[in-house]
Amino acid sequence: MSLSIWVGALEQGLLWGAMVLGVYMTFRVLDFPDLTIDGAFTLGAAVAAKYILAGYDPWLVLLLAVLCGALAGLVTGLLHTHLKVAPLLSGILTMIALYSINLRIMGQANLSLLRVKTIFTWVKGIPALGPYGPLLVGLIVVSLVLILLYLFLETELGMSIRATGNNEHMVRSLGINTSTMKLVGLAIANALVALSGGLVAQYQGFADIGMGIGMIVAGLAAVIIGEALVGAHTLVRALLAAVTGSIIYRVVISLVLQLGLPPTDLKLLTSLIVVIAMALPLLRHRLGLRALRLRSEQDAAAGQRKQNF
Repeated sequence: MSLSIWVGALEQGLLWGAMVLGVYMTFRVLDFPDLTIDGAFTLGAAVAAKYILAGYDPWLVLLLAVLCGALAGLVTGLLHTHLKVAPLLSGILTMIALYSINLRIMGQANLSLLRVKTIFTWVKGIPALGPYGPLLVGLIVVSLVLILLYLFLETELGMSIRATGNNEHMVRSLGINTSTMKLVGLAIANALVALSGGLVAQYQGFADIGMGIGMIVAGLAAVIIGEALVGAHTLVRALLAAVTGSIIYRVVISLVLQLGLPPTDLKLLTSLIVVIAMALPLLRHRLGLRALRLRSEQDAAAGQRKQNF
């Protein structure tokens, strides 16, 4: 496996890192199964591509993508908190609506960015950076997102959001408006997802109506892999685990493609990775119990031999 493939996998892991952090916000912080993520990722890509082609600054369109993603998260939150729609169904409804909205934004199923200036064409034009420009962009963006997200979650509002996901009834008894906490959390999560979509569209050189399909599964796989390897005992480790899982997931995908797996099987591979990652803690627990049982039996046998002696 050549160096360029390793670098490419690292670049993709960092650029998709914001999306994985969005998944972490919904599934781990809010305990909210939000399927809006599939549509919000494409929304960010569609907005970025559309306005770059219209002549807008590629950095500025990322801010617009973030705002649109936050709006999508608010719609899901309002469906759940005000119309009392179930969390899973509210995300599905928004995701379905976003499919048509994304088509409206793009005007067609695919927009090419190969002949226009993007963040990455500008970075690649800097001689000092060479081919590592996209890697530097991904590292800067994901580091900035990590720092800002950590600082936010350590504030009073951020702790209220974390407490809402942990024990909603207890938080409500303290006088905190849990509906507002969910709205803010979902808006932030989908804003991060849309940011990732805008970056990926510029990195790949196109925006496609189907590029967000399966993002929720890929994000969940990255979160679980990262937590299994890095752990999630503290907030810092949990956030770093999400980004680490994103990188490892992309490296695994690149390795498997190099071994000859057809790209059409990537969704199947992603599902298998999620199943394996979710089974690891259970297997580790069972192996630990078995080892503890064997140690107890050995100690009992040793005690019996000592008593007989």
